[in-house]
Amino acid sequence: MMERPLTRDRSDIIELFLAGVDAVDPYEITRRSISITKELLTITDHLRNQECYDLTRFKRILIAGFGKAALPMAQAIEQILLDRITKGVVITPYGIGSKLKRIDVTEAGHPIPDTRGINGAQRITEMMGDTTKDDLVILLVSGGGSALFTLPAAGITIDDLRKMNETLLRSGANIDEINTIRKHLSLVKGGQLARFVHPAKTAALIISDVIGDPPHAIASGPAAPDPSTFCAACDILRKYRLLQTTPPNILTRLEGGCRGEIPETPKPGDPLFRNKRNFIIGNNITALQAIAKLARQKGYEPFILSSRISGDTRYVAKVFAAMIEDFKRIPITVPICIISGGEMTTMVQGTDIGGRNQDFCLSLVPLIKGFRDVQVLSAGTDGIDGNTDAAGAIVDSHTYERTRAMRLDIEQSLANYDAHTFLQATGCLLITGSTKTNVMDIQIVLLH
Repeated sequence: MMERPLTRDRSDIIELFLAGVDAVDPYEITRRSISITKELLTITDHLRNQECYDLTRFKRILIAGFGKAALPMAQAIEQILLDRITKGVVITPYGIGSKLKRIDVTEAGHPIPDTRGINGAQRITEMMGDTTKDDLVILLVSGGGSALFTLPAAGITIDDLRKMNETLLRSGANIDEINTIRKHLSLVKGGQLARFVHPAKTAALIISDVIGDPPHAIASGPAAPDPSTFCAACDILRKYRLLQTTPPNILTRLEGGCRGEIPETPKPGDPLFRNKRNFIIGNNITALQAIAKLARQKGYEPFILSSRISGDTRYVAKVFAAMIEDFKRIPITVPICIISGGEMTTMVQGTDIGGRNQDFCLSLVPLIKGFRDVQVLSAGTDGIDGNTDAAGAIVDSHTYERTRAMRLDIEQSLANYDAHTFLQATGCLLITGSTKTNVMDIQIVLLH
């Protein structure tokens, strides 16, 4: 049986996705968010709120960064501040780092933390050890910072953290739940970096990879008040039935903290945060708006559905299939582009090769098989989806028919959560390589 060709090629949907990624380029976002007029530094967030800093009143400017976007953010900061920077340290994933003039770069493990991340965190805290009120600290925070910026609390080993991270990533827990546990195993997460930085004035430039952009959740909120608690961390372990698989040292610490034997992370209202500001300079909606703009230029009628898509991939796939069916029942006079973003979760089981975007796309394949002229893309803006080299996938209303002709068993692949192998065999994977940014995931639906 011959493969049925696509009604349209994939160039439009790929170009739209890449436009979203380009819109959250960390270097460009940082450059747009900071300006200097004479000796007045102005920082502008994504909502156009501004704050000014008189550089003449600071004896030192210190830079610290961590996350997938840390390097390009640091490159922009160096170009803007030049020799005003006293010193700095940024931690970035392996394979991304390069030398900077005034800021040292440490490459470390992600998503599983390693000793290089610990070394980088120690260098940052040592740099902050003698800060005074005459110092300005600029933090560069982005997705991936939780794993990269690692300084375990007393009694917690790097092996404990690795095992806990692996367990949490496979559990189906969302990023906020994962970070609640991470914060309470660390000396720097959950607002605790503020203890090292105090009493310096601090400005954190943040590229958000969390739904709703709460500063306390992005990279585990190193410089933001932490509303979570030790008891909440214990509740999450119980919710996902992880008590038996949690490393003993971690369980001992969390349960001890819940009993009040270990001090909590700093909370809202703590004087530590009096002279510290968090600026969201880029987020998922930034990317979605750029996609909508290009879609309109290409002749599509764009609809931004939401930047807060969450929940289990299989459930969200059913919702999207129902939405597509409703749109297809309406006579389409111009092509339609539905755009959304967020971060779904998937319970990894079976042979577990894939990621949430691939699982979402694979789940959609049998649900949209009866429609005509439908394309769906779901991918991570960081270019990484789960434990694979793919950013995500693109499927269409003819994918199911092609897989049947290839004698592939989609039901078995779904049962094994083995989306990657299936989508690779059908040529549906989207591979971009690392984008050096991260504002969660993007979904694009094209209807003709």
